[in-house]
Amino acid sequence: MKSLLVVGLMISGFIFGQRATNDTLPKERSLEEAIGYVNVANQSKKITIETVPFQNEKKEKPLPLSKKGQIFAFFGWNRGAFSNSDIHFSGNGYDFQLNNVSARDRPTKLGIVYIDPSWFTVVQYNFRAGYFIKDNLALVLGIDHMKYVMNQNQTVGFSGNISDPKYAAMVQNGQVNLSDEQFLTFEHTDGLNYENLGLEKYKSLVHKKNIDLVWSYGAGLGFMFPKSNVKLFGNERSDRFHVAGMATDLRSSLNLVFWNHWMIRAEAKAGYINMWDIKTTLNNKPDKARQDFVFGQVLAGIGYTFNTKKYN
Repeated sequence: MKSLLVVGLMISGFIFGQRATNDTLPKERSLEEAIGYVNVANQSKKITIETVPFQNEKKEKPLPLSKKGQIFAFFGWNRGAFSNSDIHFSGNGYDFQLNNVSARDRPTKLGIVYIDPSWFTVVQYNFRAGYFIKDNLALVLGIDHMKYVMNQNQTVGFSGNISDPKYAAMVQNGQVNLSDEQFLTFEHTDGLNYENLGLEKYKSLVHKKNIDLVWSYGAGLGFMFPKSNVKLFGNERSDRFHVAGMATDLRSSLNLVFWNHWMIRAEAKAGYINMWDIKTTLNNKPDKARQDFVFGQVLAGIGYTFNTKKYN
C-alpha cells in the first residue's frame, strides 16, 4: 500500500511539474514578444519623426498695386480744360456778375523746367501718395496744381451795378469788353490748387515676369487752395494763397509697372469746382468773387511702389 502511495505521488508530481512548465514558458515568451513589439513600435515612431523635417511656410510675393500695406508715390504733369462760368463780384461800390466767361489752362513750354526740382511748381504738376488699406483698395492723397486763365479777348454778359462812373461806362448794352485789361484780369495761375483725398480700386490686367498693367478707378473730394491773380478796376493786384472753396472728382488711370516697383501712370479725371471766397483785392472784406465750373484733366508721370511687408 505504501509502495502504491509513493508511486502515485511521484506520478502526480511529474504531471503537475509538466503543467507548470507548460504554463510558464508560454507566458515568458508572450512577455518577450510584447516587449519586442513595443521596442519595434518605438523605433518605428522615431524613424517617422526623424524623416519629416520642419518646413517654413513661404509667402508668395504679391502683384504690384494689389495688396494691403503696399505704398506708391507719383509725380506727373497735366493739361486741363474748364467749362464756361458765371463770376460774381461784390465789394465796396459794386455788386455784379459776368456771365458765361471762358477760360483755359496755361502749360509751360517744354524745357529743362520740367525736370529741374527748383522750378517744379512753375509747371502744371500732380502729386500722389497712396496706401492700400485693403487688397486692391487704396487711400490716395493728391495735389493737382492746375492753371486757370480767363480769356482776355472776349465780350461777356453783365448784370448788376457799379458806382464808379468810369467803369460803369464800360458796360454797353448789358455787355462788357474785357480785351483791354482795364476792367478785369482774372486767373488762378499759382495756381488752381486742388488738395484732395480719394479712394481708388485697382485691378490687374496683365501680369508678366517683369511687367504689370494695372487699371484703377475711383473718386476724390477736397478743398481749393488757389493763389489767385486778380486785378479789378485798376486796384492793386491780389496775389495770395487762400482756401476758396471745395471740389470733387471722378478718376481712372492705367499703371504700367516694371520690375514690381517702377511705374508709369496715365490718368484722366473730371470734376466740379465751387469757389465762393476768391480774394479780388488786398481788402480782406468785403471784396471777393465766387464762381463754379466743371473741369477735365489728363496727366502722366512716373512713380514708385513697394511692399511694407517682407516676402520670401
